[in-house]
Order: sequence, then structure tokens, then C-alpha cells
Amino acid sequence: MLNIALPLTTDVTKTLRAGDSVALSGAIYTARDAAHARLCELLDSGEPLPFELAGATIYYAGPAPASPGRVIGSVGPTTSYRMDAFAPRLLRLGQLGMVGKGERSAEVADAIREVGAVYLAAAGGAGALLSECVKSAEIVAFPDLGAEAVRRLIVENFPCVVAIDCNGGNIYVDGKRDYLRSLAALSD
Repeated sequence: MLNIALPLTTDVTKTLRAGDSVALSGAIYTARDAAHARLCELLDSGEPLPFELAGATIYYAGPAPASPGRVIGSVGPTTSYRMDAFAPRLLRLGQLGMVGKGERSAEVADAIREVGAVYLAAAGGAGALLSECVKSAEIVAFPDLGAEAVRRLIVENFPCVVAIDCNGGNIYVDGKRDYLRSLAALSD
């Protein structure tokens, strides 16, 4: 497991390969599709974003309310393709990391390669366990969105797998290819 201190830099992202296990420590920002739409509206109107985009990692999640004595409730990843319409723009403006689950569009994969970013997969269905890695949480934008508000989370040893790297590696493409090859080899 590779320990990664946030915010990300291209010196770090360029060393990561699809399939690497990583543990993130530092600030990440939660944002789902409604928050992404609002972030792009701010950009369109020339207003500043509620957090620094350079080197930022956005976690596609809408956390559950915290139970008594907890920092945050269950905080599992959301299906990432819902952010595909927004991701290339944010990547080209300095975002370097995304955390979610599932495949991404060719446009997102191209933008990842172009800017030297990385897409990380978190384990779906493990939101309660992932919440244990969150040391603090605060809403930084769009509180009216409830669970979909943008939150700044400070995480420690937050586990992910590199799903798409900036060198062209993609576990969703490469994994399928390798699986089909192994099936073909069995039938020979």
C-alpha cells in the first residue's frame, strides 16, 4: 500500500499505476452531481470556488448523518459516471484526484492523461468502514443540498485502488482484457 499525502501533485500522480493500492491522508472534498453543477455555475459566472482546485481530490460521496459521538456517518462512493460531464473541466482547472466507483467515459480518461491526474476507486458497500478514516468533516458550500453539500473531510489512511492512471492504465479496460485472455487460454 502506498501512503499518499494530500493535496496531490503531478510528481506523485505520475508514479501511480492502475491497480496500485493507496492510502490517502489529508483533505478531500465530497461532491456529487448537484454540487458539480453548482461548481460549474460558479465558474461560468466568474465567481471563486469554495475550495482551492489546484491539486484537489474530490470524493464522489454524499455522507449519511453522523450518529452521536461520530465525525460522519456512512460515506461510501457514488457511481462516478454521473460526474463525467463536469470532470474534464475541473481537471483542466487543476483538480488532480477523483474518488468514486465504476467506469469513466473516454473524455474523462483523456483528461486524466492530459493533465496528469488520477481516478481512484473506493470500495462500494463499505461506507461505514470508510467513515472510520474520516477525522473531521465540515460543510464548505451548498448546505441546502443536504447530504450532497460540499464537505471538506480530513482523512487518514483512506484506502483506494488506482483505477485510471495518467499513463493510460485503466483497471476497467485492462482487467476485462486480461480476463477474456485467461478465458481464451482455458479453452485452448
